[in-house]
Amino acid sequence: MKVGTVNQSTLNILGRHLQKLRQDKGVSLSQLAAGAGIAKSNLSRLEQGVGNPTLDTIWRLAKQLDVPFGELVQPLSASVGENGVEVRLIEQGKGEPNVDAYWMSIAPHTLREAESHATGTRECITVISGAIEVGNLGKTARLTPGQTLSFNADQPHIYSTQTQWATCLISIVYHKEAMS
Repeated sequence: MKVGTVNQSTLNILGRHLQKLRQDKGVSLSQLAAGAGIAKSNLSRLEQGVGNPTLDTIWRLAKQLDVPFGELVQPLSASVGENGVEVRLIEQGKGEPNVDAYWMSIAPHTLREAESHATGTRECITVISGAIEVGNLGKTARLTPGQTLSFNADQPHIYSTQTQWATCLISIVYHKEAMS
């Protein structure tokens, strides 16, 4: 994970917050690791601030803990990213439905395959600059600046760029029944 410029303080904050969420949910290290499909030793290292998680790992941990991605990364002031994709939480909603807002930047010639979110989750993406192919697998659209697409994020989806950077605003809407 590239947490902005990777620094130990940011990794420590993420690790402590992850551990607190896990303990608050009454989930053991073994249970969370198995459910998220990662090695227990890797999860332990992550909680100690020594791990190097990918975006997919963070998404799977959030899903397994039954919390929005934004709740897991909320204490970080830096953006998180990997393989040409950088994401920064702008605002985490507390209402019903819960709506999180993100800024995302994607490098040229990047394909990001995202796993499905909790059942009933919707995603809305608006392109600020560049162009991006986005949507559910087999049902994507090419968006340019000012264009918006809303799709079911409880299914696998992609973000793909061609020859230029793309910058986007993303809102993810979690319905209460989707998070339980």
